[in-house]
Amino acid sequence: MIVKDIIKITKGKLLFGNEDEKCENFTRDSREVKNGDVYIALKGEKFDGNSFYKNAIDNGAKVCIVSEDVEKYKDSTIIKVDDTLKAMQDIATFKRSLYDIPVVAVTGSVGKTSTKDLIASVVSQKYNTLKTKGNYNNDIGLPLTILSLKDEEAMVVEMGMNHFGEIRKLTNIAKPTIAVITNIGTAHIGNLGSRENILKAKLEILEGLQGNTVVVNNDNDLLNKWAKENSNKYNIITYGINCESEYMAKDIMAFEDKSEYTVVKTSGKDSNINGKKIIVPVGGEHFILNSLCAIAVGECLNVEPEKIVEGVAKLELSKKRMEIIQSKCGAIIINDTYNANYDSMTAAITYLKSIDDRRKIAVLGDMLELGEYSKALHENVGKEIDNKIDILITIGNEAKYIDEMAKPKKKLHFDNNEDAEKELKKIMQSNDAVLLKASNGMKFFEIANIIKEF
Repeated sequence: MIVKDIIKITKGKLLFGNEDEKCENFTRDSREVKNGDVYIALKGEKFDGNSFYKNAIDNGAKVCIVSEDVEKYKDSTIIKVDDTLKAMQDIATFKRSLYDIPVVAVTGSVGKTSTKDLIASVVSQKYNTLKTKGNYNNDIGLPLTILSLKDEEAMVVEMGMNHFGEIRKLTNIAKPTIAVITNIGTAHIGNLGSRENILKAKLEILEGLQGNTVVVNNDNDLLNKWAKENSNKYNIITYGINCESEYMAKDIMAFEDKSEYTVVKTSGKDSNINGKKIIVPVGGEHFILNSLCAIAVGECLNVEPEKIVEGVAKLELSKKRMEIIQSKCGAIIINDTYNANYDSMTAAITYLKSIDDRRKIAVLGDMLELGEYSKALHENVGKEIDNKIDILITIGNEAKYIDEMAKPKKKLHFDNNEDAEKELKKIMQSNDAVLLKASNGMKFFEIANIIKEF
């Protein structure tokens, strides 16, 4: 693209500079600008990117997109638009239209990022693949991902939401060729009111779908029901462990740091993936489900069976998602601190219980954005904790409800992270497995950074 294209796409106005200037790399952070970048001056509740356009130019930006009248600075090119966020989304929509490539979009209440990572690992065995960094899954992150497209042959993007209409916006920017829905749980139920409404919000992903292929977790009750009711409208591909699905895991062997199973293709066209042994390099049944999803997508994109197996085995997870850290004393820390809701919390607890030959310590904090359902859902998490957990440490106002219902061998409750850290320093031993799990706002990643030094 050149400046002239951006002016046309955004209905913007050239304030200064060259309308034939090339625009290749885009950023919204003036501190991260590299030489030749396009700086987009976004506005937030606590900052105004327009104030930093000179910093961006000093750092090497050759084009700035702003939403206010600014003065000429050096020899840069400056475009003024009404709304820089909308402009960025419009530019990303245009850029996406220039690429005839597979685009896999992943949404769901739990496991979006790890499933995205697995799919990208599989797809990249055949195609040069761009994927969402971390969980860059909102109306800023997704456009920035698309704007970083260059010579990639496939793209895997993650789509998150808190309210109705947000997935609709993202899917109409990304225009996916395959839609993936990992599950329908209770994340953001405080905003949406019911799991049925969460399903409705997630299904907005279909509004931008190019084609009709949808991959869903058949073990999830609401997705199972939806798949049966809509099999004549979409090419629905199912995966599961407990419910009869097109892709299933059999002969599962669970270990502390991995799972092994045999993949079974029960229906659809013949496949050489059937009967292959799969090694998932992360523990937990939920990662088996995520890998089955990646296998299904890989087959959709004609990745060779041996390459699919290799792609799953080579998984590299985004940070703070079931990240295994070795502490100095020899204990293992399961850093699953990026976010939490009832479904991901119980999955992590189930994984902790499955670990043999280690003392099990669960450090659990508040799950946020649950509204009127918060007390009941925290209590339900507590009911999952029995004497297979040796020590339960809860932190926060809502997590006290976990403590009240839990029946571990020993339990402690703290109001803040610092007091919990002091307790962990006293009790951690070399044979411990320590799970850290809470919503991101609880800053449990700070606990992980501290206790790994114990």
